[in-house]
Amino acid sequence: MELFRFNFARGTPRWLSIFPLGTIICGLLYLFVYSSLILAAVGFFLLILSIPLSLFFRDPDRKIGNGVISPADGKIVRVENRGKGYWFVSIFMNVHNVHVNRIPWDGSIVNQNYIKGGFVPAFDKDSDNNERLITTLKTSNGKWEITQIAGAVARRIVPYLSVGTQVTKGQRFGMIRYGSRVDVLFKLPRGMKIEVEVGQKVLAGTTNLAGPRKGQGKRMW
Repeated sequence: MELFRFNFARGTPRWLSIFPLGTIICGLLYLFVYSSLILAAVGFFLLILSIPLSLFFRDPDRKIGNGVISPADGKIVRVENRGKGYWFVSIFMNVHNVHVNRIPWDGSIVNQNYIKGGFVPAFDKDSDNNERLITTLKTSNGKWEITQIAGAVARRIVPYLSVGTQVTKGQRFGMIRYGSRVDVLFKLPRGMKIEVEVGQKVLAGTTNLAGPRKGQGKRMW
């Protein structure tokens, strides 16, 4: 299972090590110094906390899809045809999802625009005005935009790459800590069709937002 095959994501806070380290220290003190129920309880509490925190900051390897891939894990909350071949897809990331984001298509980063804003829940429509980072990707199929949006709990967007970086599909480009949202505005490549719909669960790097027409997509638009 993916949960048991992961590396820690770049941007994982150093304080996370306090929990497993504290568990070990409490265990050693309990075994060799003083068999206190309080020590055992504290060690157990730290262990319980370390498990979900470690899972949140996991960064598993992924098999990269053959189309326009999803930049984030989560659930599709919007799919819109914006005209002139452009499509908009919005993905809500829950706390149990992998929060490392990936590049959906080959290209180069030509602009990054950080915008201050609010911190309403990412599934709320008003989250369009939340704090966010807009990354503009220049591709062979026009300019695309990937927007990482902070949520009520997620108040830290951690970019991995900078303007001028050449990127490849599936490459990690950043993460958002805790529940949040990622939007992507892209031009549908020739010979491809939209393969996702509202309510569908997706995996970053693996699930195609759009794929070759010869494939068996979930929906033809």
